[in-house]
Amino acid sequence: MFDKKTVSIEWGGKTLTLETGQIARQADGAVLATYGETVVLCAVTAAKSVKEGQDFFPLTVHYQEKFSAAGRIPGGFFKREGRATEKETLTSRLIDRPCRPLFPEGFYNEINVICQVMSYDGETEPDIVAMIAASAALTISGLPFMGPIGAARVGFNNDGEYILNPTVADALGEDGNLDLVVAATQDAVMMVESEAKELTEEQMLGAVMFAHEESRKVIGAIIDLAEQAAKEPWELDKVEDKSAALEELRGVIGDDIAAAYKLTDKSARQDAVNAAREKARDHYADLAESDPAEYMGRLKLVKKLESDIVRGAIIKDGTRIDGRKLDEVRPIEAMVGLLPRTHGSALFTRGETQAICTTTLGTKDAEQMIDGLEGLTFTNFMLHYNFPPYSVGEVGRFGFTSRRETGHGKLAFRALRPVLPTVEDFPYTIRVLSDITESNGSSSMATVCGGALSMMDAGVPLARPVSGIAMGLILEGEEFAVLSDILGDEDHLGDMDFKVAGSEEGITSLQMDIKVAGITQEIMTKALEQAKAGRTHILGKMSDALGASRGEVSKHAPRIETMQIDKSKIRDIIGTGGKVIREIVAETGAKVDIDDEGTIKISSSDHDQIAAARAWIEGIVEEAEVGKIYNGKVVNIVDFGAFVNFMGGKDGLVHVSEMKNERVEKPSDVVSEGQEVKVKVLEIDQRGKVRLSMRVVDQETGEELEDTRPPRENKPRGGGDRRPRGGGGGRGRGGDRGPRGGGGGDKGGNGGGEAHVPDFLKD
Repeated sequence: MFDKKTVSIEWGGKTLTLETGQIARQADGAVLATYGETVVLCAVTAAKSVKEGQDFFPLTVHYQEKFSAAGRIPGGFFKREGRATEKETLTSRLIDRPCRPLFPEGFYNEINVICQVMSYDGETEPDIVAMIAASAALTISGLPFMGPIGAARVGFNNDGEYILNPTVADALGEDGNLDLVVAATQDAVMMVESEAKELTEEQMLGAVMFAHEESRKVIGAIIDLAEQAAKEPWELDKVEDKSAALEELRGVIGDDIAAAYKLTDKSARQDAVNAAREKARDHYADLAESDPAEYMGRLKLVKKLESDIVRGAIIKDGTRIDGRKLDEVRPIEAMVGLLPRTHGSALFTRGETQAICTTTLGTKDAEQMIDGLEGLTFTNFMLHYNFPPYSVGEVGRFGFTSRRETGHGKLAFRALRPVLPTVEDFPYTIRVLSDITESNGSSSMATVCGGALSMMDAGVPLARPVSGIAMGLILEGEEFAVLSDILGDEDHLGDMDFKVAGSEEGITSLQMDIKVAGITQEIMTKALEQAKAGRTHILGKMSDALGASRGEVSKHAPRIETMQIDKSKIRDIIGTGGKVIREIVAETGAKVDIDDEGTIKISSSDHDQIAAARAWIEGIVEEAEVGKIYNGKVVNIVDFGAFVNFMGGKDGLVHVSEMKNERVEKPSDVVSEGQEVKVKVLEIDQRGKVRLSMRVVDQETGEELEDTRPPRENKPRGGGDRRPRGGGGGRGRGGDRGPRGGGGGDKGGNGGGEAHVPDFLKD
């Protein structure tokens, strides 16, 4: 019934299998990719016609993780997969970026690429499998896709070895220094995405080349599958030769375009370009009525003319739009402490690109919970990037987080995370917010620079500051030019967007997107060298604003102190049903968090509250010492004394005889419940019961007093003239009255009896 085709290869210690012909047969192309026990289904469909007037390529990629793939039920009220998560959005972009440039210019049919994770083994990351499945599905679909592409994840361990397809945890774990994803054709690299622990340019380039070599093995498997199952290629309309029309247009507005792109101010340049476009419309006004299609075709050539003029000037003369040299960075202004009530803030401006970055410090309960295939995870570092329409002088939708914003924010997140302190050294949840207020190229790298400065301003002890720079490429045949700190127009008209972030020690993040069929190792080497010089220059400008992290956190930030207790004491801190820890929080006003390892984090903006909570906890876990004086509170009064809570979680008895040196008839005459008292530990018996004394402690100063009470005689039971129950004068009427009497006394006289005193409380 099924015409199933299968290809398998051994790759990175596991079997990669690509199947087609059994599932989703009505799609133009469908491939089930299996690697380990992770399975991704990718289906590709394309519209058979183009919408009238459409002049762009509507490729849409959707990557979705099914919770059932990991044997989990989604959290939340609806219990089903909803809007795309951050990881799903980023993976969709990861697939889109290398595939989009491999469709021919002028192909405008709408295409859907839908990748669904059907099985997840907990080890093999599904994003690489999805990229491979998408490439295979596009290759066999018959669409004009100039692939296939391969993809690979690369790690770099402490022994200096590149590792193929490690788990994300292993890639950046204790023995890992790199998480790099590469997509490539047989001949060249198409896309790079990475996070690194300050690796050198040589190490990063080696990782990219290693990934490219491994990607070729996947490309071979996809070609084998296509030879068995590829559909007939689509017939495309012949591309009309527009060279004569382009030259005619050059004569009409060529000089105007060239002059416009020599204006350094973005607004003035846009106005001049728009004036040239209007001049072209006027020139071809007659065609608008006689041949509307030809009229629109001529106007579309304006963009092509702009590209030719700008690119030609850069390649031939090394002249950039704003007059800079190829490796020159725009003027930089950086400042910190911009906003008075934030925990940390920075304003970073580079040319006409500007970002306001703020850092907010929170406690553990502010961590972000992520519900994914791996289960519930928590992160204490977040970076959010916002790109409002006013930043480019436009009117547009505001408040909706686009895929682009998610991707740019994640790039900055990856660039900054490697230099963050450990949770043990800095137990805060950190949120960096980047609001782009102006944009003319590389706002994500402005976010890296501003984000680092704002965290340093907030007192986050970064290992080192991090800067970032965006590189561009103009490639014409064998000639090429690498541009440092590209403008927005250079990005649009160029062939590459190559972003590098790092500290003075090395690279922390590398991202590359290209619009041509790939770039060579020579170009990448040149771009990395030039980017290093640019990063170093920017770090110098940042240090003028703030050279190192502030010595303490902002006065507006919560203070967090950490203490470690024995795990056996956790139950005592929490109490039955959380009673004790709730009482600590309610009484002191500080937040208290405790984990399963006995690490306690106490937080408050008031140092006294932290000190009170710490003292309370120390009192619970500390063992009482005989002879030591403690502050306590009367919690219960009984006939023979009062129970006092001290050290937070311990109770002891102050017998009535230990309240004062003179006789006390009723304990309530001396103390009341809730009263603060100072007590000395007299004895701790084998059962842990504590006997306390107030009379030998100055209740005002807490100093120990000399015990002036004469010691009692300890006579053996039944020996000598022992008085069985009484002391020196009981409640008898006098004389030598029997057993309950003492040695005589007036009616109602006070004896020194020891009656009703438990043995363990006797001196």
